[in-house]
Amino acid sequence: MTEAPERRTRAGHGDDSIYWDKSKNRYIGAVSLGYTPTGKRNRPKVSGKTKAEVRQKLRELRKELANGAKAPTNYTVAQAVTDWLAQGLKGREVTSIDTYKSLAENHIIPQLGKGKLRELEADDLDEWLEAEAEVLATQSLKMVHSILRRSISHAQRRGRAVRNVAELVEVPDGRPGRPSKSLSLEQGEAVLRGKEGSWIHAYVVLSLLVGVRPEEARPLTWSHVHLARSGKDKPHVAVWRSVRRHGDTKTRRSRRSLAMPRQAVAVMRAHKRREQAACLAAGEEWTEERLVFPTGTGELRSALNVRRNFRTLLKEAGFDNPKEWTPRELRTSFVSVLSDYGIPIEVIARLVGHNGSGTTERVYRKQLRPVIAEGAEAMDDIFGDDEDAPDGEVPDAG
Repeated sequence: MTEAPERRTRAGHGDDSIYWDKSKNRYIGAVSLGYTPTGKRNRPKVSGKTKAEVRQKLRELRKELANGAKAPTNYTVAQAVTDWLAQGLKGREVTSIDTYKSLAENHIIPQLGKGKLRELEADDLDEWLEAEAEVLATQSLKMVHSILRRSISHAQRRGRAVRNVAELVEVPDGRPGRPSKSLSLEQGEAVLRGKEGSWIHAYVVLSLLVGVRPEEARPLTWSHVHLARSGKDKPHVAVWRSVRRHGDTKTRRSRRSLAMPRQAVAVMRAHKRREQAACLAAGEEWTEERLVFPTGTGELRSALNVRRNFRTLLKEAGFDNPKEWTPRELRTSFVSVLSDYGIPIEVIARLVGHNGSGTTERVYRKQLRPVIAEGAEAMDDIFGDDEDAPDGEVPDAG
């Protein structure tokens, strides 16, 4: 005997309702709360894949509404996001904070900021996320949603929000992320000639020929750049710090010492002489603890500052689309060039500080300090000449 289909009854005034939304391919649950002072119907909504999921969300919504009747009426989405950015990111890395601020200021506040937080509905967020999915990659879209959700949670803890409507919506797929790309050999040679005699030229040479991460290059000090041969060790850079919290490198395996090819040594020596001369001209005392790539006032450069200068270099080098490149792609180019040259991937993994095979990991653990030289030797063959650069010391300032 076939069971009779469930009879659908009309919800009474003030009752919750559940219905199927074909356009969203989801069940929608709505709570009827009458009308707002402006005459707009007040029906907070939730959504889910099943009726049971929606019923549970409706129960939670009812509980939140019952417990939060005192939320301020004029508190806006922009205020909630701004408060979270100011108070909810203590202890976070500067780069993370900058990313959150940029996403909030460009993708949340302009579209949702003026709306009152207590009137924000799931439908509003669905429409907003669907529009943002046309311009943002999936990962960025998830970050934008997370910022809003955490901002509302921050407001809830302070009695400024009744419910967290951002928890009631699903994040759609965004645009495919921009794939990393690498410089061709011809492009690499052009980049290595761009803006010679400047700090950004030295930065590019070190990044492309040695494989240093952007967050490792910016806080690099001269005490970790060894420009003279010492015993069996070639001139090298000790990559032991980054801009991450507490100055740690990305992983324990990222802490490594990398030999520099001859071209990098020559460029870094010239760059050091310029930095020493500028220090003397300013009447300051030279110290090896100075940053290798400081701002004009001796401070740490921001990622944005490096990116702008890098793109200026690319424009001078003849690139038609410099805005499509980032400094991080110097590192992917380092890997690509070595791989094309025939350097084993296990060696490249050691050079860039990546996780490798079990054998690579065991070898790495035995050499936290020894200089890894294979990359420098290969880069000498790829981009260098046949002449050996002198191994003399860079003269001290003074």
